[in-house]
Amino acid sequence: MAINTGFSGNEIFCLAKKGMSPGELVIGNSVWSMGFFGTIGSGLKTLAGGEVEQVTEIVHDGRKAALERMEAWSDLRGAIGISGVSSELIQHGGSMEFLSIGSAVHREGVMANALEFTSSADGQELYCQIDSGFHPKKFAFGNVAYSIGLGGGIAGAFRGLARGEIKEYSEIFNHTRHLAIQRIQNDARQHGANCVVGIRTSIIPFQGMQEMVMVGTSSRHDGYDASFDGSPATSDLTCEETWNMVNLGYLPIRLVLGCSIYSIGFVGGLSAAFKSLARGEIDEMTRLVYEARENALHHIAQDAAACGADDVVGIKTYVYQLGNGIIEFLAIGTAVKKIPGVKTVSESLPAQAVMRDKDTFINTAETIRGRDLNEAKKGN
Repeated sequence: MAINTGFSGNEIFCLAKKGMSPGELVIGNSVWSMGFFGTIGSGLKTLAGGEVEQVTEIVHDGRKAALERMEAWSDLRGAIGISGVSSELIQHGGSMEFLSIGSAVHREGVMANALEFTSSADGQELYCQIDSGFHPKKFAFGNVAYSIGLGGGIAGAFRGLARGEIKEYSEIFNHTRHLAIQRIQNDARQHGANCVVGIRTSIIPFQGMQEMVMVGTSSRHDGYDASFDGSPATSDLTCEETWNMVNLGYLPIRLVLGCSIYSIGFVGGLSAAFKSLARGEIDEMTRLVYEARENALHHIAQDAAACGADDVVGIKTYVYQLGNGIIEFLAIGTAVKKIPGVKTVSESLPAQAVMRDKDTFINTAETIRGRDLNEAKKGN
């Protein structure tokens, strides 16, 4: 019987190299409402700032319900796992739909009675994980809904009159980001995993708040000692990067991040505005971004030292304008450590494991509003 799968040709090739084959596309969804009293409660909490627990709980439960329905999809038919799993939040007016989509995976010659794993990794990433010695167990996620709050906003506004770090904002942003890491670790621990690999982080604005969600694959690797059973390793390295590091004898230890919120200050803002009228360097902005960057990287160095890492790799930096001369500088990377005996199964990755698929459907209708796509061109 023909199958309808979400795997690409490159992914199917990689699965075959590990004795697996593609199965059906599987879907799970769940639509939730916060309810009247929940909306009032979350609104009051939003004014106070920090995590909005009611929203965090609803979003967590909604994501979990969609994942469970996907796992119970009737077309799994003896699959050993589901790969390429996503967890999306779609807003429909006053309600939220949680949607999970993945593709079943079969093992050649095996008709499984139950799923062995679910994974956020696609077929290519799954090959890299398995060849690196990571045995996938369960799709894992950690989320937190948060608000800066009216109090923090007012305090930050007054602090914004002076140049420098706005600690009220920095504390909220750093706290919420680390909460998401702790929660994905808790999720992995419940699955009997000692690590979460391939973590992807998204920040989603909704209802006057933001949700930070981290998704990845909880796994087990024999290279970790028993301490990681209680505090699983976390990594946002791509699976291809992970394979390269394991090939060199390194394992990811911790996803580390640092966040700084800085203001250019009222006087500095006026000065920079006047300077921007003329050609040349704007000293105030140069110093501001430099200090914010140094502070964020200092947080990363502290996290790395605390977990005994050898290096921090794959550091990515982001600068966001928050308005009124205030910026957020975020640095994120993965702390790694060299572990004796750690190596990959293969000496090199096949080209199909690193080739990127090209889009073959392109819709330009939205960029040609008001024009009849069938209209004959002038001169024809």
